[in-house]
Amino acid sequence: MEKKIVIAIDGYSGCGKSSTAQKVAQVLGYIYIDSGAMYRAITLYCIENEINLENTAQIEEALNNIHINFEWNPEKQRNDIYLDDRNIEKEIRKMYVSDKVSEVSKIHEVRVAMVAQQQRLGQKKGVVMDGRDIGTMVFPDAELKIFMTSDIKIRAKRRQLELEEKGDKIAIESIIENLQKRDLIDTTRTESPLRKAEDAFELDSSFITFEQQADYVIQLAKSKIKNDNTIINSDVIANFTTA
Repeated sequence: MEKKIVIAIDGYSGCGKSSTAQKVAQVLGYIYIDSGAMYRAITLYCIENEINLENTAQIEEALNNIHINFEWNPEKQRNDIYLDDRNIEKEIRKMYVSDKVSEVSKIHEVRVAMVAQQQRLGQKKGVVMDGRDIGTMVFPDAELKIFMTSDIKIRAKRRQLELEEKGDKIAIESIIENLQKRDLIDTTRTESPLRKAEDAFELDSSFITFEQQADYVIQLAKSKIKNDNTIINSDVIANFTTA
């Protein structure tokens, strides 16, 4: 039986973490878990239920009432996230949730609850998970860690296209402002700040195709699965550095 590993993909918002992780999971036959969607689900719940983010008691009560799970969507060929019995995959991607998710994600009680749940989901390995602290906090012993970066203007344009596909037209300036705000909160927060793990491979997705970035991770994963630490030829991707 082929060895299964845990693949942790961290990085800034809009770098293509989720789409890359989904493709890698599909090719390897692994389970894909979108940790960011879990934080977005909590953010949506807090917004809809007018939870005071400064009130620890309210936060803890909310976490006790929140039931998050993933279900396979055969039409979209992906796992959709559910809050209780409600599919919230589309709603959590909207800008009003994006504007609040970093603020919610930095709350200690929220991170403790989510990290514990994410670790349970990855116990049997054969998992690809993306987020901000997967390689540093959730799975510090993951066999393969990727840290993704990208130029902020390119990230903003990609996010704008994603939103337009969902019927939301947002000015590029607003998206850049949102990304800058999230980057600052994510990298400076006390709880599990966004940072590159020492043993992570850094992947700059600014000027490469989606196929190239996905193939890079897939080849690295196959190398790790076979216990072959020979790094793939650098010609596969022009813009990457290794730890």
